[in-house]
Amino acid sequence: MSTRVRAVGIDPGTVSFDVCGIEGNDVFLDQTIPSAEVAANPQVLVDLLQSVAPVDTIIGPSGYGLPWISAQDLRPQDVDLLVLSEERDRGRTSIVGGMRKMLILLKESGLPIYFVPGVIHLATVPEHRKANRIDMGTADKLCAVALGIHDQAHRLNIEYEETSFIYVELGGAFTAVIGVADGKVVDGMGGTSGSLGYRALGAMDGELAYLLGDFHKELLCSGGVAHIAGRPDLPPEELVSHARADDRSRLAWEAFFESLTKCVAAETTVVPTPQEILISGRVARVPEICQELTGRLSSFAPVRRVAGFAQVAKEAAQGAALVAEGLGGGVHERLVKVMQLCEASGTILDHIYIAGAESLKERYIRDA
Repeated sequence: MSTRVRAVGIDPGTVSFDVCGIEGNDVFLDQTIPSAEVAANPQVLVDLLQSVAPVDTIIGPSGYGLPWISAQDLRPQDVDLLVLSEERDRGRTSIVGGMRKMLILLKESGLPIYFVPGVIHLATVPEHRKANRIDMGTADKLCAVALGIHDQAHRLNIEYEETSFIYVELGGAFTAVIGVADGKVVDGMGGTSGSLGYRALGAMDGELAYLLGDFHKELLCSGGVAHIAGRPDLPPEELVSHARADDRSRLAWEAFFESLTKCVAAETTVVPTPQEILISGRVARVPEICQELTGRLSSFAPVRRVAGFAQVAKEAAQGAALVAEGLGGGVHERLVKVMQLCEASGTILDHIYIAGAESLKERYIRDA
């Protein structure tokens, strides 16, 4: 018999912070908070977590990933690696600017909070795929994939080890495409290194980065579909009607889906015969976008939206709850074991080989 574990998972999204709590297979917390509200007053997140105490395990907002560090053990250099922001971005009004204050509050709360790895920390991803990479999928994207493995295994009545798919996570800003084989993550293209996102440009042309020179991290959250359409604040639900009416929105529409298709095609070099293409995220909830994506990707494998088990919290928060519950020795412990999540190690800068890499590592990995 598995231990009865009360667990919470947090998805620190660009648009919203989603929080999901489970005890076994029962949901006891299913809530979303606008990210702008959390950035302005991080205490609202702490208050919410304390309101559902006692809790055995919480997966906190883990950014680029920290392999299983508890909030109580969090050091300044760990925060630097989790947030990955330069001094010029600190104190700004964005969620990046408010993240440090939030982490301090979480540490001081005394709650059983742990930070999970990102894709690049996983032992199941071969070293050669990590060369000169940082963002292969942030911690929240990895948690979304955990839900995908759980979903496919239960829906197809197969073991976790038999799951195989390419996961497309369409967040409110960033898009990630991640490959899964035999129940393990084997590769990934994160929101800043792969496909065009709804608000984010995805992988940046190196020459463009050179011409821009120093820039705030917020720039990485621009240049996406909404920006191409000329309407940075355009909700995804309204993209469809605009794409039928004006040239720039049609351009954005085509760029979005072709970029996604290219990335999924690239992942088939690593997962050549996926059972399915699984899709999730805020943008995937728009029926017309889901339908278009299904038509574009069905040549690779059947396309399905991840069902999930919560009504409000997005997939990454649900996956984080599963991981938290499994980490605590609950009914989902085997999911964590099959994914080999506890074998994750290292830092996001371990695999950089460009000129200047050593000084970069010295700045961020001091005493780590």
